[in-house]
Amino acid sequence: MKILIADDHRLVIEAVKAKLSELEPGIEFVLAMSVDELLAGATDDLDLALIDLNMPGADGQAHIDDIRRRHPAVPVIVLSGYEDPAIMRSALERGVLGFIPKAYSPEVMLSAVRLVLAGGVYVPPMMLTALPPGIVAGVSQQAATEAFARGGNGGGGSGSGQTLEHLRNVLTERQVEVLQLLSQGKPNKLIGRSLGISEGTVKIHLAAIFRALNVRNRTEAVVAAQALTEAQA
Repeated sequence: MKILIADDHRLVIEAVKAKLSELEPGIEFVLAMSVDELLAGATDDLDLALIDLNMPGADGQAHIDDIRRRHPAVPVIVLSGYEDPAIMRSALERGVLGFIPKAYSPEVMLSAVRLVLAGGVYVPPMMLTALPPGIVAGVSQQAATEAFARGGNGGGGSGSGQTLEHLRNVLTERQVEVLQLLSQGKPNKLIGRSLGISEGTVKIHLAAIFRALNVRNRTEAVVAAQALTEAQA
């Protein structure tokens, strides 16, 4: 696997490298600390690019547009200190597959990267119920967004609070544990190993979780589960 990390802070780059190294052994990292280095280092054989918005040489999000135009097949995630919904929305409109605020935990970042590598789209929880139709480039993400909205906003008030209360009523304690591990991007085998149960039992619990979240598959469940766990934190 080959991953590009573009950020103008060496400490951030090293921290991201260390966490992403958990994905699998032998990852090749390409590093860039300016837009010039980003454009020079980006290639079509990248499996993923994590790019900061505020870098030397950056003009708004023009460098994101350049990467998307030059290497359209490379999945791009924005890793940024910005938490402005308008900036997040603008990045998603450009076709990036994730926006991770730097204030989020390393575990959330890793889970978001796993989701994108699995073919999903990571949207910060604050955006899940606010995105206009058609912005997210992926049917599964849109379905997950709609499912989260149905589950959490059906009766007014706080969407995340209502959804969490609903889950407490319909899920067992073990299913909640499975949900928490699912939100960290863990595969069924690791979920089972962590909880001391078989993969078959994990699948049974996941089926119940899918029904409770009103989603159709694991990718949609990861998005909805992340929104729930981060809203609860």
